[in-house]
Amino acid sequence: MKRSSLSLLVLGLALMSATGGFLVHHRDHQKLGNPGVKIIPVAAFDTEGKMITTNSVYLPEKILNYTSEIRPITPETWHTLPKDTTYGQRAYKAPDGFEMGLNVVLMGTDRTSIHRPELCLSGIGWSIDPQELATVSVFEPHPYQLEVRKLTGSHPWETATGEKKVQRVVFVYWFVADHELTAKPGQRMRWMARDLLLSGVLQRWAYVACASYCGPGQEDATFNRMKEVIAAAVPQFQLATGAPAVLARNP
Repeated sequence: MKRSSLSLLVLGLALMSATGGFLVHHRDHQKLGNPGVKIIPVAAFDTEGKMITTNSVYLPEKILNYTSEIRPITPETWHTLPKDTTYGQRAYKAPDGFEMGLNVVLMGTDRTSIHRPELCLSGIGWSIDPQELATVSVFEPHPYQLEVRKLTGSHPWETATGEKKVQRVVFVYWFVADHELTAKPGQRMRWMARDLLLSGVLQRWAYVACASYCGPGQEDATFNRMKEVIAAAVPQFQLATGAPAVLARNP
């Protein structure tokens, strides 16, 4: 082997060793940040009634004139995500029958708890439209615009009589950590790396997702209903807020 090639090999091995040592050092010395959502000592259960965690993310039982029920954690979720993940899941229903699911997944020391929902929706057969950023006006504890990512998707289905129909879904999500909010997955990753490198703190990110089903052509009306529920629920379970802004309330 030529001397120059040998030198490059030695340098490459040294860099790999140094990088590995750096990552191990940060892993062993990192501190877990505070969550940006409320945690309560209430157990979460799977679909068979088995307790899977002793704590859960708090979600309000009542919002506006909606009733709600706790939704169990599915086996697919429980067996796929890390065991130190914390959950909160509720389904909300209005007197006129409108429904919206609200789910929170909070990471522990394993950052793989948080994932992009586009992959999950596509994996179970939903065709996703081009996604977009949107905002929800939140008024407590001060007025601010909550940026969210909005997805709409389609799923074909067939009635008992063989009639072919299309189910639509409006899916909204964002990420929250201690004093940090974003609807951009790339930004969340950059902020997590920044905090870990600069302060040794692994921010405890939560992924908040809302979903409601509707028929074709009802997407905008469904999203407007969802925004009302989100605006009322967020101040009750989310600790992080956006920058104060002057907002007009709906009449």
